[in-house]
Amino acid sequence: MSRRSDIRDTARLLGGAVITGVRPFLRRALGVIGLFTVVVVGLAFTRVPFDVHRWLGTAAGECRSPVQWIVVLGGSGMPSGPELRRLLHAAELAKAMPAAKVLVVHPGDSAVIGAMVRELQFRGVGEERIRNVNEGDNTREQALVAVRELSGKNSLALVTAPENMFRTVQAFRKAGFSSVCGAAPWDHAMDHRFAYAHERIGGKPWAPDMADHTGLRYTFWNYLKLEITCLREFAALAYYWLNGWV
Repeated sequence: MSRRSDIRDTARLLGGAVITGVRPFLRRALGVIGLFTVVVVGLAFTRVPFDVHRWLGTAAGECRSPVQWIVVLGGSGMPSGPELRRLLHAAELAKAMPAAKVLVVHPGDSAVIGAMVRELQFRGVGEERIRNVNEGDNTREQALVAVRELSGKNSLALVTAPENMFRTVQAFRKAGFSSVCGAAPWDHAMDHRFAYAHERIGGKPWAPDMADHTGLRYTFWNYLKLEITCLREFAALAYYWLNGWV
């Protein structure tokens, strides 16, 4: 019994020492998490997330003149909102630049890239103008694939998500393309007030009337999501910088 009692006492002493040592770290960690939460939520009430997202999509240089190749970088399934938005934008660019050809780069299931090509054709891009490569598991690899398929002397318009554009343009320049511009497929918000009559549609009298607070109903949450998107992208930028890919 004395041996078991000694073991319990030793375990209590060790546990107490660990808790005492870890407690200051936990207190600091909780403080940092709390401060981060306050900052993130506070910024969602401002237009900072919108402006940062816009910067990521434009800072590397937007396309102002015709190019030789329109490069569509895939990364989502088909059909999906992001992929269809990119393909629609690429088709619009192809119409505006009739001499340009289109390179579709997408990894994974070959059926997906086939569906992407058919979507471009459906939107008026001729089959003879389209080339596709079923490779490229990240932006760096997609840039290297493009270098292999095209000459570095070609001018490119890159079509990818706006938040990825700055990193993508820099990665293609680092891979060897000297003339690269970004053609981000921006979403377009509805120009509508979205107010409603709270009581007329059966709103409870004890529930807050949010009819005229569209900023809190929509803008706040959209900006909160944009913050996460931008934070993820800045983490990716840091990783690419560490690897010398940008």
